Amino acid sequence: MASVKFFVALALISAFIAPALATDFVVGDEAGWKTNFDYKTWAASKEFHVGDKLIFKYFAGAHNVHRADLASFQSCTPSATSVALTTGNDVITLASEGKKWYLCSVATHCATGNMKVAITVLPQVASPAPAPTISAATGFGSSTHLLWIGAAFGALMMMI
Repeated sequence: MASVKFFVALALISAFIAPALATDFVVGDEAGWKTNFDYKTWAASKEFHVGDKLIFKYFAGAHNVHRADLASFQSCTPSATSVALTTGNDVITLASEGKKWYLCSVATHCATGNMKVAITVLPQVASPAPAPTISAATGFGSSTHLLWIGAAFGALMMMI
């Protein structure tokens, strides 16, 4: 009986760990997206992975965010096809590996105010190995039933 509880608990933990592996990064941390901030140092202290999110927080209308290529980033001029994000709470999910560049095109914010950030996105963090399954021969039935049993067990454990 104890081994069944262990496997059910392990299945529950696995179900909740995978989504928790992605990280949300507020660009600039508490400072947010603003002029005269050292985003190069900020980015150097972080490790970005596929699936993570960048969140650009700023007062809408005061700034914007453009995805850029290296040339646009270096010149602080968004490409003709770049679309500005302008909500003040812009979320970008990092969908692929490699170098990524972002800048603000309002006035001279990028060129004189350092409103640009370059990051390197690493492969997705490996998710944990799947939990062992308990076959129907043990009397528990389908995996849907196991999920409900696991949820009930988890709730019971939290009440204890």
